[in-house]
Amino acid sequence: MNKTISQHIEIIKFGSHELLIEKELEIKLNSGKPLRVKAGFDPTAPDLHLGHAVLLNKLRQIQELGHRVLFLIGDFTGMIGDPSGKNATRPPLTREQVVENAQSYTDQVFKILHPDQTEIVFNSTWMSKFDATDMIRLASTYTVARMLERDDFEKRYRNNQPIAIHEFLYPLVQGYDSVALKADLELGGTDQKFNLLVGRELQRHFGQPQQCILTMPLLEGLDGVNKMSKSLNNYVGITESAKEIFGKLMSVSDQLMWRYIELLSFESIETIQQWKREVEAGRNPRDVKVIFAQEIVARFHSRIKAESALIDFEARFRRGALPDEIPEKSVRTDDGDLLLTQLLKQAELTASTSEAQRMITQGAVKVNGEKVEDKATRIQHGETIVVQVGKRKFAKVTVL
Repeated sequence: MNKTISQHIEIIKFGSHELLIEKELEIKLNSGKPLRVKAGFDPTAPDLHLGHAVLLNKLRQIQELGHRVLFLIGDFTGMIGDPSGKNATRPPLTREQVVENAQSYTDQVFKILHPDQTEIVFNSTWMSKFDATDMIRLASTYTVARMLERDDFEKRYRNNQPIAIHEFLYPLVQGYDSVALKADLELGGTDQKFNLLVGRELQRHFGQPQQCILTMPLLEGLDGVNKMSKSLNNYVGITESAKEIFGKLMSVSDQLMWRYIELLSFESIETIQQWKREVEAGRNPRDVKVIFAQEIVARFHSRIKAESALIDFEARFRRGALPDEIPEKSVRTDDGDLLLTQLLKQAELTASTSEAQRMITQGAVKVNGEKVEDKATRIQHGETIVVQVGKRKFAKVTVL
């Protein structure tokens, strides 16, 4: 691409959280050689969602600048188990689980990345050759004090929560992956910064040029509060149906919509800024949301299915007299889900749970445009739904 180095860096930085170290990246780009850009994925879950797509989108943007992506599947580190900031040891996976989930990743990743500029690599390729002596030598490169600088380790240590010795090996192995791949740039979420810095240190230790680091924000889920996660049921899966993806994206708040667009859209920076100016001047943000939702559906399905999803959405919601302004509410649960009847009472859509039961029996309650017939219907923690009670009561409710 005929872009200046400063334009390359601007595109790489757009939507990111932090670039370390920009001057070093400028030097690498000035060399004229395509960058070797690494991103690691532990195959801990078989399905990708839009939270994963934030990083994958950035990788694609970097590919379009002429660079090569090293898509690393951590089949070795996946069997160690990374605590990943949750103040608890993540259970290691079996070899069978790793293989199954890794295959799912490779099946899905090319919905975003360019195959001819992507190299799928597995860290078991080099780590399985390590013997006990090699692992001890690798462990000797870092001290316990340095490991405790990692935020979740430090918190667990301070709170007298157990930290297994094998957990210290995780950032070391991830860091050594950068040595094995001779990475020029590594991407990761903001929660991975410590591990990415370990990669820089190990490259220096082994006499290699140090990689630059680009951290990406963690995308909030549909609830607008928690990180997008399947366990919280606040996610948009890239393998979900076109109608599900479209409907979920249309439920995102107008404020959160811009964050989704900046992190997930392939539209240019100039186009997104123009959309913002138009909304500030009075354009309905729903118009922009429709454009964005169609873009995402078309990416993971097709343009035809995106058009069909819009028609279906309009038929179920707009033609169903959904008002332009819907109040947003939140309700709380101490369990993993909440009875719809309790939700209706907490959201003040009915005076009591008995009234809620009666309204459901009468066919007067709709969730996301669909009539509810089962009084035992439960709404999952983290889920956001559009509820209609009778002809005039509407609310967008999030279960927290």
